[in-house]
Amino acid sequence: MNLNPLAVIRPKLFNNARKPRKSGTLATHLYPENICLDVAVSNKLELFDAIGRHMEREHALHREWVARSLSRREQVGSTGLGKGVAIPHARLNDLERMQIAYMRLKSPIPFDAPDGNPVMDILVLLAPSQADEEHLRILADATQLFSDRRFRVSLHQCGNVLGVKQLFESWSQQV
Repeated sequence: MNLNPLAVIRPKLFNNARKPRKSGTLATHLYPENICLDVAVSNKLELFDAIGRHMEREHALHREWVARSLSRREQVGSTGLGKGVAIPHARLNDLERMQIAYMRLKSPIPFDAPDGNPVMDILVLLAPSQADEEHLRILADATQLFSDRRFRVSLHQCGNVLGVKQLFESWSQQV
């Protein structure tokens, strides 16, 4: 199974100066207030609206702006990776810093994943439009993390936000 989101996005050209890789970048951007468990939605549009409502409530981002940006990105190609995982992501004008959220759905929803399976684990990445390669690194790290069956099983066994945060921190150090 190909869990490579870089295959469905067109990375912009960067200057030749390479920044040092930061370990745990994904976990350092995932805050407890952005971990939502048992989210009840029945399709992608409801999910994107729920993400927008969450980002509006927690970070004062405009709900429709977030939902519309994720929906537009999804029209380019599904961000469903397979094995029950999706990583919807978008670049947003005027966003000051990267926002990452993890949402575990109450019930899986169709997501046009390559394996045809519905998704239950959602990792949302919202990047500033001027973001450098950091968001691509996070996408790659997330893909590697979620491709590990043991991580997914452990994630589903976590019953609270702090347990999920700690799991991302400990596994991200290994990526």
